[in-house]
Formats: sequence, structure tokens, C-alpha cells
Amino acid sequence: MLASPSYLTCQLLTRKVSCAVKNRRKRSSATGSSRLPRRGPTAYSILVSTADKTKTLFERVCAPFDITGQQYNVLRILRGAEPDGLPTLTIAERVIEKTPGITRMIDRLEAKGLVAREIRSHDRRCVYCRITKKGLKLLELLDRPVNDFNRKAFAALGDDELKKLVALLLTIRDSHATDTQ
Repeated sequence: MLASPSYLTCQLLTRKVSCAVKNRRKRSSATGSSRLPRRGPTAYSILVSTADKTKTLFERVCAPFDITGQQYNVLRILRGAEPDGLPTLTIAERVIEKTPGITRMIDRLEAKGLVAREIRSHDRRCVYCRITKKGLKLLELLDRPVNDFNRKAFAALGDDELKKLVALLLTIRDSHATDTQ
């Protein structure tokens, strides 16, 4: 059985392209330049793995207090909104790590007595959340461990390096501000 002409043409082109790529790799490795992406860490993978490692370490700070890092973030936001509190959707906009389950997270915080919900007479459709006295006391207990964590997490950087890192990260984040809408 003979192969069709189109099959042979495809095989020939595949072989030529494959050989061309191999030759380019040999030439580029000999000269030290390459248009093909190099294997190894990229800025994205380093950023994500560093964020994951840092987040894991922060979760260890929160765990003895029976809350997660995300729950800490919500409590911190509500402490800053005292005495008025905030609508649930506003909290969802302000959290560091976006999550679709903000209502469930607030349910858990309310069950622990750390957050209270209110329906205000001027807008019965909007549920406001406020941090309770128990929640404020918990944050007071967490203030020192969180400050220690922040200091230790970035201890490898000098003050100028830390300022530069923050500025670079803000530049990247701000350049994608319209991408998420």
C-alpha cells in the first residue's frame, strides 16, 4: 500500500522543521543566544512560588488563633472600618486575595463571634458587617506576631531593596488593573 502524496509532504515538512529547530538550538547554545524560551525559572514562577511560600508561613502565624490568613484579612479590613462597618461586597473588593466565598467566610467569622451582621433601616438590601469586641481583642493578640512575621519574611532585604520590591510589584499590579474587570 502506497502512502498518499499529502501524507509524504506532511512527513517531509515535519522532518525539515524538526531538523531546523535542532540546528537552531545547537547554534544558539554555541553562541549563548536563543529566541526559544529557556527552561528554568521565570519571573512569574518565582513570584508565584515566593507568594505561596510566604502565604504558607503566614498561615502558620494565624493557625494558633484558629483563623486563616484570609479571615485575618477580613478582620483587619473591618477594624479599619470601625465604627461604621462595611457592606459585604465592599469587603470582597478590599480583600488581598479575591475569593468567591466571602459570604461563607463571614458566616464562619460570625459563628466564632468575631463579626456581626446588621441590616440598616436606610437600605434593607445591603448587609453591613462589623467587627465585634472579641474580634478586636483577637486582632490585638495578633498584632505582634503579624508584625514579627512581616519583619522576618523580608529580613533578607535591606530597606532600599524592600522599597524597590514594593514599587516594582505595584507597577506590575497596576499595569494589569484593567485586565481583571
